[in-house]
Amino acid sequence: MAKTSNLYVRIEPALKEQAEQILDALGIAPSSAINMFYKQIVMQRGLPFEVKIPQHVPLDMNAATQDEIDQILEHGYQDMLHGRTRPADEVFADIRKDYNL
Repeated sequence: MAKTSNLYVRIEPALKEQAEQILDALGIAPSSAINMFYKQIVMQRGLPFEVKIPQHVPLDMNAATQDEIDQILEHGYQDMLHGRTRPADEVFADIRKDYNL
């Protein structure tokens, strides 16, 4: 077996659990996933994905105040009244395009 080195990291417990459930479903050990990530960093000569602030940050409805929720609903209602709407199939097509689905 090749020589190995230890890597110690701190990570949020909930994030770790979610990621490990996905890796388990894929049949990949966490150490293998980290090894793959590091290999991609070397191959790409940087992070193997784009790191940027999203244009639209989704609102966490659990953290929103009642005033924020009311404001969003009122804005949507006014859009509907003034015909500022789009067919659902167009919206979903845009979402798929934006997220490369």
